[in-house]
Amino acid sequence: MTEHRETCCTSPAAVCYWFTVSLVAWGALSLMGIYWHPLRALSAVTILFAMAIGCVANWIRNRTLHCAITGPLFLIAALVFLLLDVTRTHVNNLWVWPLVLIGVCVAFLLEWRYTRLSAS
Repeated sequence: MTEHRETCCTSPAAVCYWFTVSLVAWGALSLMGIYWHPLRALSAVTILFAMAIGCVANWIRNRTLHCAITGPLFLIAALVFLLLDVTRTHVNNLWVWPLVLIGVCVAFLLEWRYTRLSAS
């Protein structure tokens, strides 16, 4: 039997869990970056993939609403940067980062709105 869990809002424990999983994922991806250049430690690809992994883990464990939105958003942004890095195509970063920032803000606003409505 599957257990149905409600979506919840961000808590300090959920943020700590997300940060820990993201940090471990970043470390593992950075080690792979020693052998494959696009995953070097300080690349946007590595950081965004690590954040996406943290969001997926946080969604599975804590069901934080914004992680259901930001996880795929970070994954898509990482894939865009990876594609640009691998194909050596040049696109101005000012096209990608504002969309990521807007998506994160929308995700947190939706979570805030959802928790206000569910508290009423």
